[in-house]
Amino acid sequence: MAKPGFIAGQPADTGMGPAMRALPPEHELEMPRQGVHATRVPSRSRLSALRWLGTMLARTLLIAGTAALTAYGVHEMYAVMTTGDITALQWLFLVLFSVNFAWVSFAGCQAALGFLLILKRDLFGRHRIHDRMPGIKTAVLLPVYNEDPVRVAAAIGAMADGLAKEAPGKFCFFILSDSNKPDAWVAEEYVFHKLIAETAQACPVYYRHRPHNTERKAGNIADWVQRWGGAYEGMLVLDADSIMSPGTMIEMARRLEADPGLGLLQSLPSIVLADSLYARLQQFANRGYGLIFGNGLSAWHGNGSNFWGHNAIIRTAAFASAAHLPVLKGKPPFGGHVISHDFIEAALLRRAGWGVRFDTDLQETYEEAPPSVSDVLVRDRRWCQGNLQHSRFLFARGLAFTSRLHILSGIMAYMSALFWFMLLVVGLMLAVQANFTRPEYFARPSLFPTWPVFDSERAIKLFILSMSIVLAPKALSWAAAIINPWRCFRYGGPILVTLSVLTEILLSALYAPVMMLAQSHIVREILTGGDSGWKPQRRGDGSISMATAIRAHRWHFLVGVGAAVLTWLLHPDLFLWMLPVTGGLMLSPVLSWLSGRRGPGAALRWLGVLRTPEEKRKPPILASVLERLANAKAPVPGSPLAALAADSDFRAWHCAQVSQLPPDKADFDPHLVVAEAKLGRAASAPELEKWLTASETMALLNNASLVAALPAWNASHAG
Repeated sequence: MAKPGFIAGQPADTGMGPAMRALPPEHELEMPRQGVHATRVPSRSRLSALRWLGTMLARTLLIAGTAALTAYGVHEMYAVMTTGDITALQWLFLVLFSVNFAWVSFAGCQAALGFLLILKRDLFGRHRIHDRMPGIKTAVLLPVYNEDPVRVAAAIGAMADGLAKEAPGKFCFFILSDSNKPDAWVAEEYVFHKLIAETAQACPVYYRHRPHNTERKAGNIADWVQRWGGAYEGMLVLDADSIMSPGTMIEMARRLEADPGLGLLQSLPSIVLADSLYARLQQFANRGYGLIFGNGLSAWHGNGSNFWGHNAIIRTAAFASAAHLPVLKGKPPFGGHVISHDFIEAALLRRAGWGVRFDTDLQETYEEAPPSVSDVLVRDRRWCQGNLQHSRFLFARGLAFTSRLHILSGIMAYMSALFWFMLLVVGLMLAVQANFTRPEYFARPSLFPTWPVFDSERAIKLFILSMSIVLAPKALSWAAAIINPWRCFRYGGPILVTLSVLTEILLSALYAPVMMLAQSHIVREILTGGDSGWKPQRRGDGSISMATAIRAHRWHFLVGVGAAVLTWLLHPDLFLWMLPVTGGLMLSPVLSWLSGRRGPGAALRWLGVLRTPEEKRKPPILASVLERLANAKAPVPGSPLAALAADSDFRAWHCAQVSQLPPDKADFDPHLVVAEAKLGRAASAPELEKWLTASETMALLNNASLVAALPAWNASHAG
């Protein structure tokens, strides 16, 4: 039976005052649910005449360049295959080639635009950073989901200290927890309640935990907007691994305030603090090539840019009025709640007339990368489902043309892997057909035979063109670094820049077929009805055992071996032609095992290869975060119940954060009823911990009465 005073849903009298609450008073803001279709509102944000002309010119060059390259490539491929009629299989090959060639041509033209914009900025200077204090009040939102609280607290502490000194009273932090594991929840509370106590009131830190993570991250943000959003003109959204300098945050608030029609301002985050081989590979590619692609995107976006879900500032009232995501008809993976919220929120803001801008000149805005191939694939599984789900919005009424392009680009980011895989399969089928099928020279009534034609010289030229377009962004990024001495020596100088680019090209070429096959499998799984769920992202160490790598990539290895044997039997030249693909697949277990290990990454760092500017000279904000991590203490050891039972102050703080609904307003929770029954029958705390499931432990932790009585109950059973 239950102990006296243990009534489900009713808090015990613990003497907890309102001062212990880690939240400010609520300031509600209405947030109506939006529909898939709506009428578009005229733009509230205006571009200057010069910038409008520049945007239109960039769009014209991008479309014309992509169309011209694609038309030329498709014409040449058609000419390569035959000078007469072509078969159905050849038509399929030509269609797949056209899609893939158009996609890489678009990326190449976008990189060329970015390169030109970088040259312009180098010649005529960067945007001026103003020193005026912003007049608006901004909340920095940091959603967490079963994250390492020590790492998150170090970043928040460094950012909050800087903002308290540079912009007192203008910023505050909200840690918005959706953690659904008991140990993760209590560990983060243990760390964050100390952080809150230590942070200056000039930039306070608040903490809120949701008992139910409805609608995932989008629902987490929406809950904050509806409860506290009315008190803040701006909300700066970060991820759990985001870091941003106080100066950049202040500048973003200034820019939002300066343009009353601007709804969202996205920065270009750089990857930092990478240790493993694959994370360092992503870090260099992001830092080196991201500048080219980012400026290319910015060139044609204008006021119709996109949202990447983090490292962006948003006008809170605009977001509340226009960006509450619709619930799609049907079941997952294409129905239900919108998984990847960011692209659609940007599209809805645009539809409501708000400007969405991408400013690439903002410095010291950072994030971290998944540490291994397996971790990237976990993230890709969720992102792929979200991007394919966006097909429900592609033809939605009222969306801007640029928003549709963003949605299509997101879909193609994953469908292109499937198209590439299909292109290779159809190409092998054509090779098999040519090798084993007897040609019919007199298939049609004619006095003259129809000889099969293959223009090898033209094929080689087309291959060179294709590879040139694929490698153009990397070459232009290398050139952008080489021609600017200041930028070049931040990467280690011309020799190290060149070695880094060549190393990245080689490693990326090996990993590319593995990612192609894995992403193709993910797309197939989603198209056949598979739902990704919501797995937390691993950060830091990404190492896995070789046995795990072999199990994870056994099909990649077998496909690579099978394709290699087939191409060798068909022709040794075809075998060599396909070796970059088959070699990567056959090496996939080793590549995956190496990807998450820190040893190879440390060796490259020692050599100066794949070096980034932040590694050569750490910005103050990164140095501060690393110093805090070095001095940080580990989270509370032991189980959640033991941690709460051992520290009465912490237990009281935890109880103060739990929702205090009266019994008649609380929903019936069967997990809480069972947890209370087990608590009443358990003879000791360890016995109770063995009996409780994770759901029951979460229900108990969400009930202040049961948690508050834990010490007395333990004491009564002592000895």
